[in-house]
Amino acid sequence: MLILRIILSFMKIGALAFGGAYAAIPLVEKEIVEVRRWMTYDEFADLLALDELTPGPILINSATFVGMKAAGPAGAAAATIGCILPSCLISFVLIIIYRKYKNISFMKNFLTAFKCMAAALIFSTFLRIISRLFNPEDIKHDLIGCLLIFISFWFLRKYKVNPLYIMLGCGLIYTLCGVII
Repeated sequence: MLILRIILSFMKIGALAFGGAYAAIPLVEKEIVEVRRWMTYDEFADLLALDELTPGPILINSATFVGMKAAGPAGAAAATIGCILPSCLISFVLIIIYRKYKNISFMKNFLTAFKCMAAALIFSTFLRIISRLFNPEDIKHDLIGCLLIFISFWFLRKYKVNPLYIMLGCGLIYTLCGVII
């Protein structure tokens, strides 16, 4: 029964994951953390960090990790298939529609609205993750974390550095600061 719940949950996420993987993160968070309670908020934040370290699509990686945690290898396969199936079918239909109607102003306006929605979802997730980083009892590490966020953002925007190097560097710096401070 758990496998069926996993596949159906990720089919729902896959069917509603408009705007790309980052825009779908709030959907995954709500279903996995709030509704199903297969993970805590802290585990979900850790999951997002692991997703960034692994190659491949973030949404599919998330599904695989959550499925594995909830029900082992069978859960990982169910979550992955559930996540992929709706988006493949929807993408196929949308490609046909887009090819036929891409130059119509209604289609252009519709796509612009989706871009705005995606930006809002990404920003919303960013704010939730940032709010969980701060611990009033450990202001030194909070300041280091904030500094790493801004430096990482600056390096990514200014120098187009591979995000893997930024993540590894931040992990090393934060770990060293934890040992020193």
